[in-house]
Amino acid sequence: MTAPHDDAAPPGREVRARGGGDACVAGAAGREVRSGGGGDSRVTLVVITRDRRDELLRVLGLMTGVAERPRIIVVDNGSADGSADAVARDFPAVELIRARENLGALGRNLAVERVTTPYVAFCDDDTWWDSGALARAADLLDAHPDVASVTGRILVEPGGAEDPITPELRHSPVPAPPGLPGPALLGILAGASMLRAAAFRDVGGFSARLRFGGEEELLSLDLAADGWWLCWAEDVVVHHRASALRDPTERRRLGIRNTLWTTWLRRPWRDAARRTAAVLRSLPRDRTSAGAVAAALAGLPWVLRERRPVPERVAAGLRLLEEPQRTSAARRYVG
Repeated sequence: MTAPHDDAAPPGREVRARGGGDACVAGAAGREVRSGGGGDSRVTLVVITRDRRDELLRVLGLMTGVAERPRIIVVDNGSADGSADAVARDFPAVELIRARENLGALGRNLAVERVTTPYVAFCDDDTWWDSGALARAADLLDAHPDVASVTGRILVEPGGAEDPITPELRHSPVPAPPGLPGPALLGILAGASMLRAAAFRDVGGFSARLRFGGEEELLSLDLAADGWWLCWAEDVVVHHRASALRDPTERRRLGIRNTLWTTWLRRPWRDAARRTAAVLRSLPRDRTSAGAVAAALAGLPWVLRERRPVPERVAAGLRLLEEPQRTSAARRYVG
């Protein structure tokens, strides 16, 4: 397990983030950097961002105003639009990690190295948690020591409609033990989930191979393989206003590649073959899809070296999820 870092940078200084590669960290004075006094000491909120300054500042304005007043760590993935400077100026109590390049989801790993609270909640620069939602998720983790993650109910803004993925989560067919606080899952949604920081570290966090785009699936399967339960909570509410500042084509390419890699890394061979065929049938017939498949195939040497199939109990749950995923309105490769 990676030891947490409990040192905070004094005001006005930037220091190297131990274990964090080419990054520097700035924060308020004291051993724990908080977005205000008297916050919920159980949870740290981690936000990753890149070149979405205005959206990031809006989310931070919302999250510094919630009742829990959590410690907040922002990882700026090499933005060129002044995002990091704007955070340092407008939110001096927020701990800021300036990555020299786009680390993708690995920026979350860098932040979790500095987390000293038992739980870490993830938030993107276009998502935010309801006031009280962080406390509710932490309460569920407190009450259920066999649960590693709580994923919230996502409302799409503007308008507040439920995210199309919601029925798939609410009616998850994964068998759950008595007393689980919500439907059992085999995947999290990173921008809307709270995890045990120790469990996250124990499985290595997000994969350096995948970096971004469906990166949650591999992490989730490794948590489940370690014996943890993942669940969804109806009364933990997270909002999502999808940013217009994104490259949907690149997201699709990475999502396809990473789905295939995760399938080959963790599914038994027969299941992997069936899942691969289903993914290929669902793809648009275009250059982006072809490039994604080619990139996945190019990674086969390392995939085979690092392949570690999940236990049968996890594989059985994945088989139960195949039909809901095939018919889900939320799982379409577009862009």
